Amino acid sequence: MKRGLPASAPSALACGLLEDGNRALFLCRKSLVGAETVELPCCLLQKGENPVAALATEFRRQTGIDGQVHDVLFEKRHNIGSKKRRLFVPALVFKVTAKNASVRAAPEFSGCRWISSEDLAKHRLARNCQWLLR
Repeated sequence: MKRGLPASAPSALACGLLEDGNRALFLCRKSLVGAETVELPCCLLQKGENPVAALATEFRRQTGIDGQVHDVLFEKRHNIGSKKRRLFVPALVFKVTAKNASVRAAPEFSGCRWISSEDLAKHRLARNCQWLLR
């Protein structure tokens, strides 16, 4: 175990990709100084946790959308450590579909945005989604 990380460090990051045409749903957060970051709805997984069930629950809580989680679309690496003490876990991006995409963002978020892949680089990504541009 690396120093500075809890004994039960997450084993993966599960993210939900809900698309509308060529745009994907991102949640927004505002810092205390007003800087906005965007991120996919996601959750950290513990060893042995069912990623589909955990993501479905967290996706509903974060967005207010009762989405259906499908297969993994792609996988990248997410650093759960620091810049100095890196610890990478898989970042699994699952396809999510929903009959109704009316978003009701959870209180920790300031809202949501539908962002195309071409426009993603124009936005500041939250730490848990910076791997999207790599």
